[in-house]
Amino acid sequence: MLKHQLTHPKINEVLGRAGHYSKVLIADGNYPAYNTMGPNAELVSLNLSPGVVTCTQVLEALLSAVHIDAANTMMYQVEGPYALEQDPPIWDEYRQLFSASDSKVELEPIEQMTFYETVRSPEHVLTIHTADQSLYANLLLTIGVRR
Repeated sequence: MLKHQLTHPKINEVLGRAGHYSKVLIADGNYPAYNTMGPNAELVSLNLSPGVVTCTQVLEALLSAVHIDAANTMMYQVEGPYALEQDPPIWDEYRQLFSASDSKVELEPIEQMTFYETVRSPEHVLTIHTADQSLYANLLLTIGVRR
């Protein structure tokens, strides 16, 4: 039996094949997951119903299983219908999870179109599509080395 919190067989399989610098996207429920995958990526849909499963639940499970070197968020809009004046609340939840796991990772926002292009890269190995309804909850993780 596995000792870490991550028990999903497909996610464990892909993470087991992934190496240093591989990228894993935790996508919120609004993210166009199927059309933005890299050529080597697999899609695992955990979007059962609105809000079930959340991005923070997935991050917590992943942090129990792999070392993360970097975390990119999609920068929010400052104008338009989805504009925000400050970081989305879910980003603070991510920061708390990283801190609780003794990780030194800082969230690094990248512009929306750059985010999509980064996800389309060959380094992208897995998208975990959640049903999270939080705005700007997409989180692109770069896997680190085993310590």
